[in-house]
Amino acid sequence: MILQRDTKVKIWGWASANEKVTVKFNGKTYKTKTGDNGKWSVLLSPMKAGGPYTMDIIGNTRILLKEILIGDVWICSGQSNMVHQMNIHDVTYAKDIADANYPQIRQFWIPTLTNLQGPQDNLPTGYWKPAIDEEVRPFSAVAYFFAKKIYEKYHVPIGLINASVGGTPIEAWTSEEGLKEFPALQTTIQKNKDTAYINGLNRRAFANSPVRPAQSQDKGLMEPTRWYDVTYVPRGWHTINIPGYWEDQGIKDLNGVIWYRKEIDVPASMAGKPAKVWLGRIVDADVLYINGKQIGNTTYQYPQRRYNVAADILKAGKNVFVIKVTNTNGKGGFVPDKPYCLFAGNDTVDLKGTWQYKVGEVFEPRSGGFGGGGINAQNQPTSLYNAMIAPVINYTIKGFLWYQGESNAGRAAEYAKLQPAQIADWRTKWQQGDIPFLFVQLPNYMDANYTPSESQWAELREAQLNSLSVPSTGMAVAIDLGEWNDIHPDNKKDVGERLALAALKIAYDENVVHSGPLYQSSEIIGNKITISFASIGSGLITNDGEELRQFAIAGADKKFVWAKARIEGNKVVVWSERVVQPLYVRYAWADNPAVNLYNKEGLPASPFRTDK
Repeated sequence: MILQRDTKVKIWGWASANEKVTVKFNGKTYKTKTGDNGKWSVLLSPMKAGGPYTMDIIGNTRILLKEILIGDVWICSGQSNMVHQMNIHDVTYAKDIADANYPQIRQFWIPTLTNLQGPQDNLPTGYWKPAIDEEVRPFSAVAYFFAKKIYEKYHVPIGLINASVGGTPIEAWTSEEGLKEFPALQTTIQKNKDTAYINGLNRRAFANSPVRPAQSQDKGLMEPTRWYDVTYVPRGWHTINIPGYWEDQGIKDLNGVIWYRKEIDVPASMAGKPAKVWLGRIVDADVLYINGKQIGNTTYQYPQRRYNVAADILKAGKNVFVIKVTNTNGKGGFVPDKPYCLFAGNDTVDLKGTWQYKVGEVFEPRSGGFGGGGINAQNQPTSLYNAMIAPVINYTIKGFLWYQGESNAGRAAEYAKLQPAQIADWRTKWQQGDIPFLFVQLPNYMDANYTPSESQWAELREAQLNSLSVPSTGMAVAIDLGEWNDIHPDNKKDVGERLALAALKIAYDENVVHSGPLYQSSEIIGNKITISFASIGSGLITNDGEELRQFAIAGADKKFVWAKARIEGNKVVVWSERVVQPLYVRYAWADNPAVNLYNKEGLPASPFRTDK
């Protein structure tokens, strides 16, 4: 494991009631005695970075812990963009994985755990893993690149305790005490402690929910000749395009299984060679067959599809490609604007275009439709805090890394109160003062909008921006790192490194520019509004050399129109001939704005508005 340097470190555990416990570590001996509840703890003296050391814990039994390093420890938490492992992005970061040789960067992964009753003391068995070769694959990509940047600066061990779960709201990560100012959440917390109440809700919800049949009725697997077989003769198939969702191509509201089929011409130069198939991303699950043989499968929508093809599969000329796609909710099919190709050696075959399709199975909702009311424990207030955070609050750390917000989009006003409450809550639990809390602002995502409009994601980003008023916080702006069609953008390295910049400033007191421009104030002068910024670094620029964009302006009616804007010194002047008496300005106020306002250090400005 890795323990925190330069401060007292608590070591704790359990033994028999009133049992004597001795801890020997780094040349010192610490003695204590358990209470009636069997709990014990000692405080190790502050130590400089170093190791490895061995810890000897002696009671009625003996525990020997080896390979202990002293360095900096960070709690990494949030939802799926903090979860996303290096392995999921192993094409983009293939070289980073191959070159990983950082035995002093280690991650402790906490599995998804929930508890609605109250805080837990302990975790299941877990292990610290080093960032070496293939062992780096389970590392959170954001956390790894953060740690790598800090390690390369200071060459001290970096420990990452990762407690993160996809699709979860911030209130699930906050304690009951931390939510005391939220009456509605307190009511929910108390109700959820009644297991009979929870079980009853879930039984009723399950009875009315649309689910897949227990026994598959997929015609593609039930007919005498399977639809993926090379001898199968397709009849009654229709045309469809890859990429694209089938709901956008004439198939209405279908949850079920659709088979895709196409004969792909493979040149002789690719035949008999190992190959790869890239199938972008597919919603939700897929199985790929080539020439009747299963090549690969993925069971959920988020991973990139990267399948290896053995050397004996491809032949010169026609090859039958069949893809079985299963979707249970929302639009099903192939995510646009992703790579779809077959390649071997230096040759590539494009897989995009017209395919044939046939429906193999339809998942019909049960009578009455979805009854609702079921409880997903991981989305309930306090549930993840109780099971995944509470057990480690005794662990002395350097700070927190937080990447979350997508699940709270649509509730920005509440989030503006929930995030400061969570920060205060965790700091209270850790009892380490204003310990650094660094977080990621939501990136750009979803469709681009070419007229000024409202945006729930912009509102959530604003709520996150406002949390910078809490002392010892830092925010990594990611408004230029997203993807319109993927809530899990591939670029995790820049996110981690921007968090590292914030850490250098907030946690390590380095004199660095750690943020892009942040809105500070505005001044109306005639028919123009002048915007002042903090964190301008060496000055303001457009990163692409084009005119500033994504500025909108409005008068008293708050009807925003696109504005002209120019950089004047360290300020931005905004105006429009359509608004004679301007009062308000917005910048990058959209789900997926194409931004270009940066400081000279290459960090983007945070979106903002002056009309709230």
